[in-house]
Amino acid sequence: MIPLAQLRAEAEALAAELDATALNARAAEAREIGSARRRKSGTGEQFWQYRRHADEDAADRVDWRRSARSDDLFVRESELETSRTVLFWCDDDPGFRWKAATDTRTKAEAAQVLLLTAGLLITGEGERCGALGSGRKPGVGKRAIDRLTEDLALGTNKTFPEPPRKGATLVIASDFYDPIPEWQTRLGPLARVCSEGVLLAVSSPVEISFPFEGRVRLSRPGSAFHRLIGRAETFKTQYTERFNAQRAALAEMAQRMHWRLVTHVTDAAPLKAASELKIALESFGARRT
Repeated sequence: MIPLAQLRAEAEALAAELDATALNARAAEAREIGSARRRKSGTGEQFWQYRRHADEDAADRVDWRRSARSDDLFVRESELETSRTVLFWCDDDPGFRWKAATDTRTKAEAAQVLLLTAGLLITGEGERCGALGSGRKPGVGKRAIDRLTEDLALGTNKTFPEPPRKGATLVIASDFYDPIPEWQTRLGPLARVCSEGVLLAVSSPVEISFPFEGRVRLSRPGSAFHRLIGRAETFKTQYTERFNAQRAALAEMAQRMHWRLVTHVTDAAPLKAASELKIALESFGARRT
């Protein structure tokens, strides 16, 4: 098991390589006022710009110090500040917290690095984040990331979480190897509450390449199930077809929910997947603008 401090450090290094995330939420859909700066005029505490006084502006809105330097009256505008909530969930099924003998980390550990990277970028912009199903309220800043690190590692006792009370953007990390109808049953209630979501599908290299040859004993982590296969190489074509069909069905399900799908393999450099996750989160705001 990789120490949480190391996973956190890797996430911080990745976040430093990526631009700050701006989820570009509309003010009308803001969950809270006073967090993320939006680079436009609106309700907030940060100064945005001066503009000339209009007839509909009340007298107490005039900035007399700025107006004294001109023949015109000026109004001081604040920058629009809104906040959105992004909730993360990392599958704690034994199959996801497993690694092959040749792997350096579990699928869950690779996912946690990516989720923490997204969390760091989000909180860096003043957005709120938390772990779905943790029982703790989402927050901002370092404390929110501290909690997220702990909660992602702890999991939800192998129980798929209930939808949040209020709408949020969700990121669900798993290998998604269970039958698609089962995932539809799990994700459907979430999608009805949360119109924005990302499925982060993480796989081990051996699960994609199926490099086995000869007599092989395959088992399911966390269960007594196993299967003994002779000449495993003869199953590779059938296995590859089923894997590709499962992934295609997963992409179709995500599309039906108007969510995004991001994939990652544990031996690949995480920067590409982290960038794709960032883009997926940003795309929701862009789609609505």
